[in-house]
Amino acid sequence: MVNKLHALRRRHRKRPTEADARGGDQRVAVIGLGRFGSSLASELMRRGWDVLGIDTDARLVQKYSDGLTHAAVADCTDPEVLRQLGVHEFTSAVVAIGTDIEASILVSSNLLEAEVPNIWAKAISRQHGQILERLGVHHVVLPEHEMGERVAHLVTGRMLDFIEFDDDYALVKTVAPDIATGVPLGQSQVRSRYGVTVVGIKRPGEGFTYATAETVVQQGDVIVVTGKTRAVESFAELS
Repeated sequence: MVNKLHALRRRHRKRPTEADARGGDQRVAVIGLGRFGSSLASELMRRGWDVLGIDTDARLVQKYSDGLTHAAVADCTDPEVLRQLGVHEFTSAVVAIGTDIEASILVSSNLLEAEVPNIWAKAISRQHGQILERLGVHHVVLPEHEMGERVAHLVTGRMLDFIEFDDDYALVKTVAPDIATGVPLGQSQVRSRYGVTVVGIKRPGEGFTYATAETVVQQGDVIVVTGKTRAVESFAELS
């Protein structure tokens, strides 16, 4: 091993899960075990994936190694290190490196050179994200920006939750406004008048259910609405 690859620890193989039974490659390399990377790695483990966690900081690797399938202290800016770790054989990899933009770009380039089919990379700014996209990274995530935008919607509006997608499309949870209550959704003309679709409904003390054209929304019901971002924002303000 080259000297940039300092250690490799491995847990016993976990028991087969539903993910294993479905087939397909359930392995992912998470490069960078800071707050974002470690949280992501833990959630993937919970979902039954095999996770190789990698970081240059031996303390972080030691901290999280018992909770991961594999853990390595390594510098993935060196393409030979990635090869020795076998990352080129994975179908998914996440570059979760924090503030070191140069390292993020180098590691992403190495993964692309290794032809890893699905590469996710954390960006700390829009400019950083644009560079990663130009490199050819398949999925760029701006967690701080996206979370700030989401919380801003919750603080300034009447939404209980808000998720926006890349194509100016959003999913919102809100208390049903009066204009959508008392009649079946098919007669309320919510879609034609407001450009949104009610896809789910939750009554007090009950779980969420799918909404249909025959569903009658009651006052106090919580609904899940989807549509163009501006349309769902305006509709939620009617609550």
